[in-house]
Amino acid sequence: MGAGPDRSAAVTSPTPGGRHHLHQLRQAMATFDGCADVAHRWGGLLAETFDRGGRLLAAGNGGSAAQAQHLTAELVGRYRLERAPLSAICLSAETSSLTAIINDYPPQELFARQVEAHGRPGDVVVLLSTSGGSANVVTAARRARELGLVVLAFTGPRPNVLAGLADEALCVDAPYTATVQELHLVALHIVCAAVDEARGLPSRCGPEESLAAPNGTQAVSRA
Repeated sequence: MGAGPDRSAAVTSPTPGGRHHLHQLRQAMATFDGCADVAHRWGGLLAETFDRGGRLLAAGNGGSAAQAQHLTAELVGRYRLERAPLSAICLSAETSSLTAIINDYPPQELFARQVEAHGRPGDVVVLLSTSGGSANVVTAARRARELGLVVLAFTGPRPNVLAGLADEALCVDAPYTATVQELHLVALHIVCAAVDEARGLPSRCGPEESLAAPNGTQAVSRA
């Protein structure tokens, strides 16, 4: 059988679409330092919440739902180094609860009812919405405030409804949803690193530490 074309040699600089994407990301990154500081401070707040027996709730729609679940996975599992699991629930991942609520209640109650079920005064709820206007997320923020939870919001540019309702908001100043979501993920990782740092773990670690499994064997690289 004859050899096909060497596709590895075809790797070149990004396409025009790719260059535009990277340009938008670099532009947003240029003003991101303040957001990074906010995310680091939120990690300390979460660590204090966990230390007193509190819980994190997180929710979003679509890509923001995936990022909410990413956050809770890093906390229930681990971010870089081994530590005790932390109480974090992703409200967008509770399939049976979601379908039951959407079947029996108005759509905007999708997350608010779960906040009412799981949240306690002093707990933290992280809500993600690139527009800052998703009705179910906005209703969850209002319900959380009524119940005495701390509301932290990840959104796109100000002004938006969710940022106005939250105790604090991290607002990425970028015009494209994809760019906002990419920097939300960066901020979520900063939050996780700050949680670990506040609990006495190193803020940085080498690759051999980040891949070390709890039993001392080499862990499989995580997605």
